[in-house]
Amino acid sequence: MDAANLVAELKRRRVFRVLVGYGVVAFAVLQIVEPIMHGLHWSESVLTYVVVALAVGFPIVVGLAWIFDVNAGRIERTAPVLPERGARGPLLAALLVGLGLLAAAPGLGWYFFWRGRERPAPQAVRAPSIAVLPFANLSSDKEQEYFSDGLTEELLNLLARTPGLHVAARTSSFAFKGKSEDISAIAGKLHVAVVLEGSVRKAGDQIRITTQLINASDGFHLWSQTYERKLTDVFAVQDEIAKAVVGALKLELLEAPTSKDRRTVDPEAHNQYLLGRQFFRRGNLDAYRRAALAYERAVQLDPAYAPAWAGLAEARFWVADSGESAAAVAEGMKKALAAAERAIETGGELADGYLARAFLRAGVLWDWEGAGSDLARARALRGTDDAETLSVAVVARFRPMGMVPEMIAALRKACELDPLNPRPWSDLGTVLTYAGDSTGAREASLRSLEISPEQAKAPAVLATTYLLEGKVAQALEVSQRSTEPVRRALGRAFAEHSLGHAALSQKALDEVVAGYGHFAAYQIGQVHAWRGELDLAFEWLDKAAAYHDGGLNSMKIDPLLRNLHGDPRYAALLRRMKLPAD
Repeated sequence: MDAANLVAELKRRRVFRVLVGYGVVAFAVLQIVEPIMHGLHWSESVLTYVVVALAVGFPIVVGLAWIFDVNAGRIERTAPVLPERGARGPLLAALLVGLGLLAAAPGLGWYFFWRGRERPAPQAVRAPSIAVLPFANLSSDKEQEYFSDGLTEELLNLLARTPGLHVAARTSSFAFKGKSEDISAIAGKLHVAVVLEGSVRKAGDQIRITTQLINASDGFHLWSQTYERKLTDVFAVQDEIAKAVVGALKLELLEAPTSKDRRTVDPEAHNQYLLGRQFFRRGNLDAYRRAALAYERAVQLDPAYAPAWAGLAEARFWVADSGESAAAVAEGMKKALAAAERAIETGGELADGYLARAFLRAGVLWDWEGAGSDLARARALRGTDDAETLSVAVVARFRPMGMVPEMIAALRKACELDPLNPRPWSDLGTVLTYAGDSTGAREASLRSLEISPEQAKAPAVLATTYLLEGKVAQALEVSQRSTEPVRRALGRAFAEHSLGHAALSQKALDEVVAGYGHFAAYQIGQVHAWRGELDLAFEWLDKAAAYHDGGLNSMKIDPLLRNLHGDPRYAALLRRMKLPAD
């Protein structure tokens, strides 16, 4: 049979129609099987078996289409049109099998050789490395989202204590909450090789946690599991998940990470702790107050719950920081320190309490040596420098001592560990401004704004770089992009003075004094120092010292205070803060 006759015979026997139909059905099967497989947490090998079965079926279907036909509802053997010239026996079988394999070859090649290449591999990936994405809240009560977020964060912190495992920081991982971005793209942005995602359903005292570990390079599931437990077992579940992840990543450890030092015997105490942490993350005064109340309820239910005491210390600090009087500030700071002490007493092997006390010792007591000791202890307990530890190191140690290179190194590391957190980027911009690197400061600040356009700090940092360079019009324009009225008013006070508009500068400063003088004393002192009004500058800085204003930690390196250097009162203020004058 020649080629023309063979094609005609294939058409007569409807082989081409069968091939097209089989291809459509095979594609539909694959589209249906894959989501079902993931939903039921089957192994990725199931999909491979389905593909192989469909490929093997191709030549079989071709052979059946050649031999049989459907006529009047009956399956009949197809009569040959040219029997005397038709292909016979092994030759015909080989021809049909070859035709089937040829038709199946593109699909097999795509699946086994080219499919993985369509997904770009994450760049600058650390191995082993993981990101824990926010677990979806599947509870009927959407207000329970704080519980799923809290469980995610607890699991993230647990994995972060695994030696040799790089874990993307919480802020960067949570930047993808509620987004449907491709896993490989997320992994590329976070510089990780695998991603852990899941869901939480909470009903009464029961929880159902579904987890899956995904290889970012090809989208395959490395491991998946569903846990159904009582709330009293939530810590044990976290340990089980962490152990399974470590096993799936083939990490050789003497002991898997455990949450035993973060546990409480009271499920409701843990619930209040998670609620307090959710409020605290919102970062405003009302949220700090609500966080403090939740933490207080947690420690009332379980007075030995160390993580809740550490959280309470931080929440009380920020509530006191906006106190309406010096007495309210002092009382609030005293209570914050007491909570930090309790965190250490009840959880001596937990870094949280030492970090909280290091921060408070520096900001409240100006006990730099004690802050450094607490910071060293926290680092030893955590075994590594995470973004939070580095941030406390900058505030409690490097900045007050004027250690600019150390600050830059720490903040660059924090940006690397938490690349989608706008705070370390804006802090890096501030420090580079101190170092006189306006270009680097602007790059860091613009990166912060790219991540979080609606923020207060980065525009103020940008404005300072322009002000120091004498580009005052730009400084004024940029400062007005801040989302905080006090920062906008301060920006006008600085820039209008440099533009020669004394009345407008004073009007803006009066606005700050009237509305924010009880907690912006340091910033008001900065304006007076910039304008060369030294007596007023020291008057306000003395007020800031009475409040232990956190801005004073920048005294030694703040370029906006350079007019004060050389004045005896400047050295006296440093001594009052227990800082060296040089």
